[in-house]
Amino acid sequence: MIDLYYWPTPNGKKVSIFLEETGTPYRLIPLNIGRGDQFKSEFLKLNPNHRMPAMVDNEPEDGGAPISVFESGAILFYLAEKTGKLWPQDLRTKYDVAQWVIWQVANQGPKLGEVGHFRRLGDREGDQSYAVRRFTDEANRLYGVLNMRLRDRRYIVGDQFTIADVISYPWTVGWQAQGQDIDDFKHFKRWFQEVGARPGVQRGLAVGADLSTDNSKLSPEEQERIRKILYNQRALPVPD
Repeated sequence: MIDLYYWPTPNGKKVSIFLEETGTPYRLIPLNIGRGDQFKSEFLKLNPNHRMPAMVDNEPEDGGAPISVFESGAILFYLAEKTGKLWPQDLRTKYDVAQWVIWQVANQGPKLGEVGHFRRLGDREGDQSYAVRRFTDEANRLYGVLNMRLRDRRYIVGDQFTIADVISYPWTVGWQAQGQDIDDFKHFKRWFQEVGARPGVQRGLAVGADLSTDNSKLSPEEQERIRKILYNQRALPVPD
């Protein structure tokens, strides 16, 4: 059984989509990042980077003690290898998939996260126009990378739906909030609609829907409390 430490964000949904697509049994363990659950000592033993998702495989293939894995890319590599699904192992396809998974965690995820952050921030921290322009343009560039890639293939790696698609899709759901128009990217749009119509993807996106909170409906004080937890963090003190 897989234990998935999860909150319904794009990074969490990468893993829930994989698990739902492949029918892999798992137990959902909500990790309320707005409450600060990611800083609890028991979670830091699983992920010293105090971020979700993280997972524990209680029945690893070697028959030994449970294995914990953090970082969404590493989790998908682990689960794909364990299940033998969504990651073809012939040499050329294997590394084609791997490079696009790493492209997502190194480029798409961080940059789309930044554009969302600065576009939501408004003028609360002063003039953010440069940051908004910088990251909106970078988001546009990254959508263009996917659009170019998908001009002559059904999925990111050829005709097979793989973890490269699983990991990239959740961050594109918020394209409007990222200041993009997907009508500008017809090949990407076709892929986006096809992947979004998959039942497993839809189930994966819906995981934890009852956990979400509309922060705009919270009091200003509560919104500020959550912002302090989520943003502008500094190093945790080393325990004695």
